[in-house]
Amino acid sequence: MKKILLLLLLFPLITEAQKRARELGIVIGVMPAGANNAITDVKGVKVGQVTLVEGADVRTGVTVILPHEGNLFQQKVQAAMYIGNGFGKLAGYSQVEELGTIESPIVLTNTLSVPTAADAIIDWTLGQKGNENVRSVNPVVGETNDGFLNDIRGRHVRKDHILNALAQAESGIVAEGNVGAGTGTVCFGWKGGIGTASRKLPEKLGGYTVGVLVQTNFGGVLKINGVPVGQELGKYSFKETLDKSADGSCMMVVATDAPLDARNLKRLAKRVFMGMAQTGGIAANGSGDYVIAFSTANIVSHETSESIFTGNFLHNDYTSPLFLAAIESTEEAIINSLFMARTMEGTQGHIVEEIPKDKVLQVMRKYGRLKE
Repeated sequence: MKKILLLLLLFPLITEAQKRARELGIVIGVMPAGANNAITDVKGVKVGQVTLVEGADVRTGVTVILPHEGNLFQQKVQAAMYIGNGFGKLAGYSQVEELGTIESPIVLTNTLSVPTAADAIIDWTLGQKGNENVRSVNPVVGETNDGFLNDIRGRHVRKDHILNALAQAESGIVAEGNVGAGTGTVCFGWKGGIGTASRKLPEKLGGYTVGVLVQTNFGGVLKINGVPVGQELGKYSFKETLDKSADGSCMMVVATDAPLDARNLKRLAKRVFMGMAQTGGIAANGSGDYVIAFSTANIVSHETSESIFTGNFLHNDYTSPLFLAAIESTEEAIINSLFMARTMEGTQGHIVEEIPKDKVLQVMRKYGRLKE
C-alpha cells in the first residue's frame, strides 16, 4: 500500500516534468503542428535511438533518421546541407553538396564516434538486399561534443549501437531530452538533448508537412517565443567573462514531403538556421551548426536506363510557406529539447541542471506569452 501511495504521489510530478513546451502553454508560431509535432509526421520518416548511461562516466548515444524504410542506396532522396558555423565533423557533406541526394540513413552521435557511425552505416548498406555490387557508400553522420558530461575519449559508442538504433527506428512519437545523441549535451547552460517539432501547411498552401529534429549543444542568450528568458533568469553567455560558454554545436535535420529539388532544399535549410537564431543561438566560434534537409518526394533511383530524370518540383513562388514552417518547427524543437531534458551528473562529477520550467513559465506569464 505504501509503495502504491508513493507511486501515486510521484506520478504527477513525473508527468508535469515531462511536458513539452506546447503542453505547458508555450505556442510558438502561427502554423498548426502535425499530429505528433515531430519529424516523423512526414510520411515514411522513422527515428531510432540508443541511449548509453553507464556508471559515472558514460553519457552518450545515437540518434538515426531514416528518410524512408526502403533501400536508401537504391532509392535516394533529394537533399541539401547548410553550414551555419563549420566547427564540426559532419561526414558526407561534399557528395550531398555535389549531387543533391542522400543515400544513407542520417546518424547523429558524439564527436569522436563519427568514424564508428560511418563504418556501421557502410556495413548496414552493404548488407542490404540489392546492394551486393555496391562499392561506394556516402555515409551521413553529424555530431556534437558531449565531453563535459561524457567520457568522450573512451569512445563508448560501438557499431552495434548504431545498428540497433537503425533496427528499432519507427514512426510516431519521438523520445526527447536525455536520449540518443542528446544524452550528454548542454544547451544555453542548461541540459540540452534531442528535440523535435513539425508544421502542417493548410491545403490551400499545398498541405505539405515540414518536420525538424535537433541535437542541441550550443549557447547564447535564450529566447522563448520572443521572450528574453536567459536575460530574465540571469543565465547567458558572456555575462561576466569571455569564456567558451557559447561554444558547442547544433545538428538540425529537416524533412518534408514537399517536392523540392536540392536547390530549394538548400534554401529551406537556411531558414532552419534562422529558427535556431530565434532561440538566441549565436553560432559561436567553436560551434558546429549544420542543417541537413531532405524531401521524400521525387525519389532518385541509383540504377536506371533513362537518361532523363523526370519529376514534379515546387515552383519558387510556392516555397515561402515551407520556409516559415521550417523556422517555427526548428524554434519549437530546440525549446522542446530543453523542456524534455533532465538534470544530469556525468564524468568527473560534472552536473548540468535542467531548465527551471516553473521560473520560465513565470517569465512567459510576465510578458503575456503564456496560453492558459
